[in-house]
Amino acid sequence: MVVKVYGPDYACPKRVIVGLIEKEIEFETVHIDGFKLEHKEPEYLKLQPFGLLPVIQDGDYVLYESRAILRYYAEKYKNQGTDLLGKTIEDRGLVEQWLDVEAHNFNPPIFNLVMHILVSPLMGLPSDPKVIEESEEKLIKVLDIYEQRLSKTKYLAGDFFSLADLSHLPFTHYLMNQMKKEYMVRERKHVSAWWDDISNRPSWQKVLQLYKYPM
Repeated sequence: MVVKVYGPDYACPKRVIVGLIEKEIEFETVHIDGFKLEHKEPEYLKLQPFGLLPVIQDGDYVLYESRAILRYYAEKYKNQGTDLLGKTIEDRGLVEQWLDVEAHNFNPPIFNLVMHILVSPLMGLPSDPKVIEESEEKLIKVLDIYEQRLSKTKYLAGDFFSLADLSHLPFTHYLMNQMKKEYMVRERKHVSAWWDDISNRPSWQKVLQLYKYPM
């Protein structure tokens, strides 16, 4: 059964798609226009009652929340494609730790930057300079911690590419490209090398070629 991924143009669905490519799982995408609020329409809300992207359909199985989807497929197809969870229980613990760090420490400030620098102007809404400044300060502190970590290991969970690294791709791409704030990464030697490594993986390059960012 082919996996359906809703909303491939947006950041969080891209997180899922790159994971599916790494795991060599067949999928198809369903276009959702977020600017037309198609993710708030009744038919979509039957799949994702919170009206957020992404959601996947795998036969009769429906799952939402991008990191939950990644964990599910990384476990279900652990022996297929790239091992994104590590070889030992200790590896798995570090993958989970850094995946949570991404979700709770890295994502909130970078999400705020995307919303206030990119999305608000497109929606005709005012940006909040204070939120932008505070978010930049928070993100810099997180990246300083990443720099320390990546001075000791090639990837966040160790010397293997994992879900923890993969999960950073969609929003960091905004930082490095559309928002033109690449200095935040480039000023940190090990973070910069890590970004060059993960962003040049064939799976991510394929996602960028197939599914354009909406802004």
